[in-house]
Amino acid sequence: MSTLKITKKHNKHLNNPFPSNPKSLSIKQGTLLLNYQTTLPHHHIFTIGSDFQLTWRSENGGCVSISHKSQPTRSIWSTIPGQPFISAAMAETEVAESRGSFMIKDRNVRLLCNHQTIEDIKVSKENEQDFESGYVEFGSEYPVVEITGRVFGMRKNKSVLNQEKWYSLEKDVHSYAKYRLLFAQKNNNQIGFQIKLGKQNLVSSPRIYKGFFRKPTRTRKIRVRLFGSFSNRKRVVMDSSSEEESVAMKDGGNDECFNRICFTYSSEKNERFFGFGEQFSHVDFKGRKVPIFVQEQGIGRGDQPITFAANLVSYRAGGDWSTTYAPSPFYMTSKMRSLYLEGYDYSVFDLTQDDRVQIQIHGDCVEGRILYGNSPPELIEQFTESIGRPPVLPDWIISGAIVGMQGGTDKVRHVWEELVAHDVPISAFWLQDWVGERKTVIGSQLWWNWEVDETRYHGWKQLIKDLSAKHIKTMTYCNPCLAPMDSKPNAKRNLFLEAKELDILVKNKNGETYMVPNTAFDVGMLDLTHPNTAKWFKKILQEMVDDGVRGWMADFGEGLPVDACIYSGEDPISAHNRYPEIWAQINREFTEEWKKTLVGKVKEDPSESLVFFMRAGFRNTPKWATLFWEGDQMVSWQANDGIKSAVVGLLSSGFCGYAFNHSDIGGYCAVSIPFFKYTRDEELLLRWMELNAFTTIYRTHEGNKPSVNSQFYSNERTLSHFARFAKVYKAWKFYRVHLVQEASEKGLPVVRHLFLHYPNDDHVHKLTYEQFLVGDEMLVVPTLDKHKKKVKAYFPVGETCVWKHIWTGDLYDIQGSEAYIEAPIGYPAIFVKNGSIVGEEFLRNLREYRIL
Repeated sequence: MSTLKITKKHNKHLNNPFPSNPKSLSIKQGTLLLNYQTTLPHHHIFTIGSDFQLTWRSENGGCVSISHKSQPTRSIWSTIPGQPFISAAMAETEVAESRGSFMIKDRNVRLLCNHQTIEDIKVSKENEQDFESGYVEFGSEYPVVEITGRVFGMRKNKSVLNQEKWYSLEKDVHSYAKYRLLFAQKNNNQIGFQIKLGKQNLVSSPRIYKGFFRKPTRTRKIRVRLFGSFSNRKRVVMDSSSEEESVAMKDGGNDECFNRICFTYSSEKNERFFGFGEQFSHVDFKGRKVPIFVQEQGIGRGDQPITFAANLVSYRAGGDWSTTYAPSPFYMTSKMRSLYLEGYDYSVFDLTQDDRVQIQIHGDCVEGRILYGNSPPELIEQFTESIGRPPVLPDWIISGAIVGMQGGTDKVRHVWEELVAHDVPISAFWLQDWVGERKTVIGSQLWWNWEVDETRYHGWKQLIKDLSAKHIKTMTYCNPCLAPMDSKPNAKRNLFLEAKELDILVKNKNGETYMVPNTAFDVGMLDLTHPNTAKWFKKILQEMVDDGVRGWMADFGEGLPVDACIYSGEDPISAHNRYPEIWAQINREFTEEWKKTLVGKVKEDPSESLVFFMRAGFRNTPKWATLFWEGDQMVSWQANDGIKSAVVGLLSSGFCGYAFNHSDIGGYCAVSIPFFKYTRDEELLLRWMELNAFTTIYRTHEGNKPSVNSQFYSNERTLSHFARFAKVYKAWKFYRVHLVQEASEKGLPVVRHLFLHYPNDDHVHKLTYEQFLVGDEMLVVPTLDKHKKKVKAYFPVGETCVWKHIWTGDLYDIQGSEAYIEAPIGYPAIFVKNGSIVGEEFLRNLREYRIL
């Protein structure tokens, strides 16, 4: 039986500081065969819709390729001659979980079918054949191309030669399944594909694939219940130990269907791969395996010694280069190829071989799209046309600093006075501790009960009113989890108990409230699939907004346990990836519903729009979320989880529709224990201010340990620097307004990797955090190393332009050249296109604000 094995490691007190990497299925190279009865010609072109075509060639074992009719000789997707492009297997999934960190690996791989036959390739016009019978709904523009055949596996020591036919191999086949691959045009720049496997046919005894071995598991009673419209999914209720659980996977309990599909196609050795959501360590993923699973990013993510320490204290808490809050099964390449998967199943993109891409999907069917475009901006526009784009940000949140601080009413008023004295342009105060502060082992945290703590914030409504009178908004904090309030003395409501009584919390296998271990305390998690949850939570948001709040951080969304029982009965791993999208959708629906309640001129004024910002997401989250932030970077200079990773996260997410993104100024995660001390020093804070003055939002955060971190209000130098770069940020607001509008219309990010506008420059492909573009008019080369006062700038090959250094006026007109630029604190290396309207306006504003 194929099972999902879950191991809970929340409470282990001593862990391996160097945990093993996740193991994913590795398909050995097989053979592609033609069925002996096929009548396919040696070469043929099949029409797909009105704009695409599929070309079949039989030489070298046979291959298919897809192209757009406007460029018929340019392949946007093709198979490897003589090799299978569909393969399958049966395997168990093992998940080790601890506080939002997950390790997924394949085990007991069997019934490996790494060979493929092609029986037929045919074109069907509308009404000629029902392509939806037995399949996921597949809307299409006819004609549709269908490829059919079998995937099969051979017994040990048996091989397949290209010239062999299926009938001569049957005696040595241990298992096979029929497949159906459809290609259908979705619009004039997108072609959809769908792979569906039939039931497996067992010819001989199954075997364990070499390299994997069977481990004993304790499988208990399993009851499977089917729920309404989700009858194709299995909701599992079981009796098992709390430490190790084995449950039936969807469609796998009766061994009738394969639960792994690999989709393999060609690549080139020098092809660079960009995207995969918000990634923090790399921009180009050629040569890597990229898992697509929402989870905590980790503490350190490979930077040492902090990753060692985090893993030792909590299982896999350090994360690695691939762990991220917001992955996306989407990429584009330097060859202008692009593809994404639909659905929410766990997948792994294997780019480790020079000549191919192999996507492993956990399931028995696959859907996705292949995109056509001639430039990176075109591909982003095509992708976001499908997944959705964010609304235009209101003017108030992009006009000045978002002052993130804590401490209560008196402290806010005191800091406000200091900011006014330093002439800081302020958009809002973000007060995440509005719910009250609780001290835990990891530092200063919050009471997760979404109501104001009137002891800490006395005169709450008056504070909001006074700020509003000066055109300053108030922002707060919430997340989809609720903590019991038994030990909080001044709680007016106990939202945890309210949600529990309404039966809208996620349940465990016994049908009880699932108490999810978070950081230092356990919480109940809202079941966002329950039909009553959204309405109840929107009332909480309404009460907050009624007080005058105009924005909030919608935190978390990445921690749904994969053994949770939720109302919809969905496959738990797919539900885990979908959860942050539902969380974003609920928040967005509330902002739209609230806007409709306004009347008169206020309703038409975009400056009155609400804004929420999130860190967790999946493919479609940009459609729902109004704004993103990158989560909890370390307060360090390091590459995988410090200030450098904040730049990489901006650029990688920008490829995938996350158009409005930013990081906490100064980072978030400080560690202050014997032998491991990471605290925010003043230089890091000042350089992070310089960096974020050129992102969509300019927002501070005190971090998880405010008392050990340098803060913007710590002294005269930090206050003056904060004021200076708040004005720099304000100086390009006119351009930011344009970029925000463009993002809403086309999906293009405000902050951009140089690849977007200089795709033919090979040097640009290698850049990570070293420099970036704001729109296409400003070039930023941030200082990201301690005690460095000089940076190396690269001026790309592409359009003819001269770059002007904003502080000195020096011009750089040699394309493909590098130059060392002086960059003392307060004068980061910033360039504008000489003579451009944007550049001249920016410089004029800097002079007006007395920055130049």
